[in-house]
Amino acid sequence: MTGVTVCYGTVNSIKTLWETRIKKSTDELKEREQRDRKAVGRLTGAWEDRITLAKLKGKVVTEEGRVILRIEKEEWKTLPPALVQLSQIQEWQLHRIGLQKIPQFISSFESLLVLDLSRNSVTEIPKEIGKLSRLRELLLSFNRVSYVPEELGCCENLEKLELAMNEDLDELPTQLSNLKKLYHLDLSMNLFTTIPDCVVNLPSLEWLDMGSNMLESLPEDIHRMEKLHTLWLPRNELEYLPDNISHMQSLDTLVLSKNKLRDIPPLMEGMSNLRFVNFRDNPLTHDVTLPDLKEDVDEEENDREMFGREFMHFYIQEARKRGSQTFSHQC
Repeated sequence: MTGVTVCYGTVNSIKTLWETRIKKSTDELKEREQRDRKAVGRLTGAWEDRITLAKLKGKVVTEEGRVILRIEKEEWKTLPPALVQLSQIQEWQLHRIGLQKIPQFISSFESLLVLDLSRNSVTEIPKEIGKLSRLRELLLSFNRVSYVPEELGCCENLEKLELAMNEDLDELPTQLSNLKKLYHLDLSMNLFTTIPDCVVNLPSLEWLDMGSNMLESLPEDIHRMEKLHTLWLPRNELEYLPDNISHMQSLDTLVLSKNKLRDIPPLMEGMSNLRFVNFRDNPLTHDVTLPDLKEDVDEEENDREMFGREFMHFYIQEARKRGSQTFSHQC
């Protein structure tokens, strides 16, 4: 009986040893297959990167000494990491390519001067945008951006910012007031109900478009925008203008058509630099028509005459005159 027991134990030991060896061999084979698959994947990925990079290189042009990546009306919902190898690019012009996201590796493009991604589907601006210290123009009109990161305020050389027609955009971070060189700002066709404080605080701003928003009022300290010469505010909900608008000495173009204005501040009569103004389609209190309007001018010139600078002066004078008459009748 003892011999049989030893033999049985020996068989079990041999069986266990073989099972262990088989399992080890199987595991090693699986690991080798995984390594092979990864190696093939890396090789395939490397070839795909090469193909993509070659395609991107074909989109790079040099104009007036500036290296530009230009892609239009192609399908590029995302941009491949291989693009980093072209970090010498100074300008991106990517229009109508369905781009959904600005890649985080945008911070690698330290030489970037212009980032033009107009007419895409971009939903957010990454905080890495703040690393682009040389960026002069950021053009993101006709996208789906609903939030602007405070890091954008670190782009100290930014001169032009366009965020028109992003639909859900209704506020800006206070840090944007750090953009000391920004002179051009387009926020039209969004959901702003007032001009953000950071915009009023921009020291170099010369051109501002906030048409087709939901502006209900203008800041009382709007005159702090000392360098502003062009202000577009058509298609809003403005019911009145603050008196301090008359102290905007640099303002020469003011568009206020299609609002809800009831009156024109008398102090605006002294705005000698105001070259063009438009009050068309406002429910002004007094029905005023300019006298001796020429009949041989075209319709556009008629509009300027009827609702422009001369109209403004004539309206203020008539309002003052009618106000005096009303006061006299009351007495």
